[in-house]
Amino acid sequence: MINFYRTDDRIIHEEDNLAPGVWVNMVNPTVTEGEDIARELDIDLQDLLAALDEEEGSRVELEDGYTLILVDIPATEIRHDKEAYNTIPLGIILTQDIIITVCTEETPVLQAFINGRVKEFSTKKKLRFVYQILFRVSTLYQSHLRIIDKKRTEIEERIDDHTENVDLIDLHALESTLVYFATSLRANAVVLDRLTRYKRLEQYPDDKDLLGDVIVENRQAIEMTSIYRDIINGTRELMSSVLDNRLNHVMQSLTSITLVMGIPTLVSGLYGMNVNAKWVPLANTAHGFGLICIMILVICVLLLFFLKRKKIL
Repeated sequence: MINFYRTDDRIIHEEDNLAPGVWVNMVNPTVTEGEDIARELDIDLQDLLAALDEEEGSRVELEDGYTLILVDIPATEIRHDKEAYNTIPLGIILTQDIIITVCTEETPVLQAFINGRVKEFSTKKKLRFVYQILFRVSTLYQSHLRIIDKKRTEIEERIDDHTENVDLIDLHALESTLVYFATSLRANAVVLDRLTRYKRLEQYPDDKDLLGDVIVENRQAIEMTSIYRDIINGTRELMSSVLDNRLNHVMQSLTSITLVMGIPTLVSGLYGMNVNAKWVPLANTAHGFGLICIMILVICVLLLFFLKRKKIL
């Protein structure tokens, strides 16, 4: 899908064709659509559709007549019937008069511009537009990171009696997401560093200030990712310890029960031997069976009291 947008007097509207000052937004375009745009703007097709390859890394490439900028942006997906996060490439191509964005899916980063929620936005100020896109990318990372930390907090609040194995799996999924985020953010930081030395298009003082803000936000997202990874690692270790302690408690209880139940088994085994009755205590005593049962009960109660006092049971 290809859409053409243009801003006039800070109001964005959709265009029908290519023209100077137009923003070309390509969402999962077909090869035919890519060939049409590449031919009309004299852009290499592989560069134009580079963002459609999920394995593409973040980079900046200066070509004859255009500049290719690839960054990783956060995205959501359904994994095991739950919402999860991943990263996908976003391609930005700058020509002398036109800016092109290419992505495999619609993203909130660009929807904010289409819906007019970004102030001081103009498709004609291409470099500033790029910095505004990158600023939205960094803030979206931070927003997702806060949601991830909120999910971790919810899991942490269930630690103790309500801890389940599925919580460990969820924590592992969150930790994996943070690994992907950290890798993408560091790669984006290299792109931002390269853009600080970008001289192909004229940069205004406001543009340089905005780029500085983007670098700060991206650095903050990297720090947040590192902090949340450490916290999740601590939470996972705590949860593992709780599950281990619960298992140890169960084993202690089973051992105590086995010990207590062993007393009547031992006594009944001794009295069940095929020996002369005169050698068996209470064998010929009136109410001997009842006395033996009472003796077993007393021993079991005393043993239970001892185990409870020693906090073994």
